[in-house]
Amino acid sequence: MVTRLVFYIMLGLTAHLNCEAEVAPLKQGHAHNDYEHERPLFDALENGFCSVEVDIFLVEGVFLVGHDKKDLRPEKTIQNLYLNPLRERIRKNGGRVYKGGPPLTLLIDVKSDGSKAYARLRTLLAKYSDILSGLDEGKWVQRAVTAVISGNRAKDLIAADGSRHAGIDGRISDLESSAQSHLMPLISDRWGSHFKWRGDGEFPKDERSKLHELVKKVHQSGRKIRFWATPDKVSVWRELNEASVDLINADNLSGLRQFLRP
Repeated sequence: MVTRLVFYIMLGLTAHLNCEAEVAPLKQGHAHNDYEHERPLFDALENGFCSVEVDIFLVEGVFLVGHDKKDLRPEKTIQNLYLNPLRERIRKNGGRVYKGGPPLTLLIDVKSDGSKAYARLRTLLAKYSDILSGLDEGKWVQRAVTAVISGNRAKDLIAADGSRHAGIDGRISDLESSAQSHLMPLISDRWGSHFKWRGDGEFPKDERSKLHELVKKVHQSGRKIRFWATPDKVSVWRELNEASVDLINADNLSGLRQFLRP
């Protein structure tokens, strides 16, 4: 009886591992507040997401993960939850997060003072230069993971860093920025700051036109675009997808996966 039970457990584990290995990456999948899921990072990867978002606080020289200070725990560091597991997975997958797949975006939302945080963060990210995209003698080298700093962004410090391993998360107001695309690879903004539609009824024609025009301008600058605080609704995902929005924000990981991969 025990032998049979062990056999079925091993069979289920093997099926799980095979399923994970075969998952097709979803370039548009962005795991909003990824750390709030039952298994941070791993739930997103098992759904094929190519972008994950992590909020960090600098506490006594350590970056702890959480949405609010009350959520912080000493063991929940960005290394333990994200950087170390990613490095291990990349090594097993021959240099990629997904075998033969696209780079993964690690959106790091800084909740502490931006300048103090980046002074420490640049040193930490340099320790993961084997997996993180970065400047190498003035040339941007794309690797398995591209880190992008959001939240309290020390924009001037990041831009002046000649050995950085991260870019800046821009805003719609940065559309005319002359920054190189590897310095500001992403434009993110709050959905409600630009659109009133919440996914119920028809998407107003003027708002649909505005969305398509914004996406067009961002793409012309060589950047990607994302909106946060978008309703987790198929109607909204459909409009974002049809407008060619690069990263679709989602808390409902399996729902977005099923939408993008029917």
